[in-house]
Amino acid sequence: MKMSGIPFGTTDWNTVERTEHDGTTGTAYWRTREFGGIRVRVVEYSPGYMADHWCRKGHILFCIAGQLDTELEDGRSFTLKPGMSYQVADGAEAHRSSTDVGATLYIVD
Repeated sequence: MKMSGIPFGTTDWNTVERTEHDGTTGTAYWRTREFGGIRVRVVEYSPGYMADHWCRKGHILFCIAGQLDTELEDGRSFTLKPGMSYQVADGAEAHRSSTDVGATLYIVD
């Protein structure tokens, strides 16, 4: 990822419009900004959320609150708690997320 042509700025995430994305169960609420082709999001997952697809996009993901369970297509699984992160490259390892209790994440992709 090359970051260029992005002037200094701040974001008040509370003022960014929230969009709704249904999972197999539960809902994800995204607040999204784009900076020079880089998508940056604050995502809130409702309790009981389960993604409706295997994701192959690369991300850098930081858990702000709650707990996020991520399953890889090969069967491995990982749990993120506040202060933890994961990173994965585009096309590297398909993954899908779920949460029993809800989670808030900061995601760059």
